[in-house]
Amino acid sequence: MAIIVKQVEGITFVGRGESRHWVPMDGPETFHGSNAGTRPMELFLISLAGCTGADVASLMEKMRVDVDKFEVVVEAERAAEHPKVYTKIDLEYRFYGDNLEASKDKIEKAIELSQWKYCSVSAMIRKAQIPLNYTYKLLPKKGE
Repeated sequence: MAIIVKQVEGITFVGRGESRHWVPMDGPETFHGSNAGTRPMELFLISLAGCTGADVASLMEKMRVDVDKFEVVVEAERAAEHPKVYTKIDLEYRFYGDNLEASKDKIEKAIELSQWKYCSVSAMIRKAQIPLNYTYKLLPKKGE
């Protein structure tokens, strides 16, 4: 895989991968940024949630689990000193819908398969020996 990241100004950058979609990245104005894009460390967590979320959604579709809405919430802790790496990451999978308790085993299986077999980002985090924890909630239908 190849990507390119180009400086726009200061610490404002845009990056593009093989999918050819540009992603803006930036920092706060106090560090010569324009506050015009997502921080790179945020993108890392977004990548994690997107990777495992896509796995789980695909697996649940194959297992015929019907959910009204699905989201992944990530909470992370970072080291106080540079490099300010993540020291702990917690994922919470939230499933909204009716009668989800009947599909609990399938939902658990989809999460486990994503975390331990399919999600490359989760695998990289574990290889770096960063504690990665996950839980899930089955919730009633969520309104718009």
